[in-house]
Amino acid sequence: MNLTPHSRRRMLACAATLLLAPTAWAQTAAFPNRPITFVVPFAAGSATDTLARALASSVAEQTGQPVIVDNKAGASGMIAAQAVARAPADGYTVIISTNTTHAANEHLFKRIAYDPVKDFAPITGLGKGGMVMVVRSDAPFQSVGDVLAAARKEPGKLSFASGSASSRVAGELFQQMANVKLLHVPYRSNPLGVTDLLGGQVHMMFTDTSTGMPQVTAGKLRPLGVTTSQRKAVLPDVPTIAEAGVPGYDMGYWFAAYATGGTPAPVVARLNQLLHQAMKTPGVQQFYTASSGQAFPTSPDELARFQASETTKWGRVIKAAGIEPE
Repeated sequence: MNLTPHSRRRMLACAATLLLAPTAWAQTAAFPNRPITFVVPFAAGSATDTLARALASSVAEQTGQPVIVDNKAGASGMIAAQAVARAPADGYTVIISTNTTHAANEHLFKRIAYDPVKDFAPITGLGKGGMVMVVRSDAPFQSVGDVLAAARKEPGKLSFASGSASSRVAGELFQQMANVKLLHVPYRSNPLGVTDLLGGQVHMMFTDTSTGMPQVTAGKLRPLGVTTSQRKAVLPDVPTIAEAGVPGYDMGYWFAAYATGGTPAPVVARLNQLLHQAMKTPGVQQFYTASSGQAFPTSPDELARFQASETTKWGRVIKAAGIEPE
């Protein structure tokens, strides 16, 4: 049989693939056989960090391998996202992130150092939740209406902290829908914003419930309104912002897990299985209960489709709020 050079190359390539396939399968089947790192784009104590640590505990217990939580806060999550995008595509580096890095940033910044789609392999959705508008307990504001009145009396004087895209856009959308002017003060993470709010450096904040509730429970922060369309079980007497004076207001957030782009599908499937099981454990369920959030398990394909629709939605919200890319 006479083979052309092209045919010979194809046969050699196929033979090499067959020879390597058992090795690749063996590596995948044994996954994980060493520590996994969960990269978190926000500081310790943030909602994303709290969820990541609860998930890490379960995955470690399931696999017998350590799961390290690595907080890489800053630059609206871009430092962490870039680190995972550049990691080996072997499933041992996973970002536990939110709509900030994978739906909002491309609309908030003119340039980002990673591609939210091409550089990542979707694993699963993890959760959904909402935020709460808080002020210091000794602040003169007793309601959202009081904030609106003060903001209209002195435009641009009242400041709000934000430590994530969700937190920032919640404040920007509030301004846009209520027709008021506030001063935005950015932070690397929501817990840092809460710290300055407690210290009197800023007047208010839209923060995830997980981060804000400990200070509310301690009597240090006063909740004025929740950002979602329904009241929260942990704050049943606190009205929605829509109820409290800004009709139609509704803003939430979501968590999801991604591996580095190019991670083998069987490894992604294994991570999906581990995280789905983790979401059922008491530690993770406690997180959802404490934050009035909900589990959000998906397949990798479902997460990819959800991310695409959310990217469009966040782009629309950001544009409507009048936010110019930085």
